[in-house]
Amino acid sequence: MTINKEEIFYEGGPAQGDLIINLLAALTLIGIPFAVGAIVRALWLRFHITNKRVSVTGGWLGRDKTQVAYSQIKEVRSIPRGFGSWGDMVVVLKDGGKLEMRSVPRFRETEKYICERINIPRPLSSSQEIKGFAA
Repeated sequence: MTINKEEIFYEGGPAQGDLIINLLAALTLIGIPFAVGAIVRALWLRFHITNKRVSVTGGWLGRDKTQVAYSQIKEVRSIPRGFGSWGDMVVVLKDGGKLEMRSVPRFRETEKYICERINIPRPLSSSQEIKGFAA
């Protein structure tokens, strides 16, 4: 009998650059709410991505935990932040639900890893050229 061991791809918090940039933005009055959000994320947001599931712990004092098996995932959407150093991701579930992950470090590698597990082609990144019909 073979038991598949759960292998960790990423375990940790949000990107540190997100906190740094938002703290610098707090020097202006407009940036204060963004800095508070970044501090809350840095304190209580944790990602746990394995070969079997995606788990996000967050909320006030880290009390909310969401786990999603790869069999539940329909698609993954992402957008770069911080000059491409980190990014925000949305995991769209087959039942229509969404799991938002903000300030994911190495988000391109993470997106590729998740897409490989759900057997869908990775979406085109902004750096890839889209070719159309020749005139």
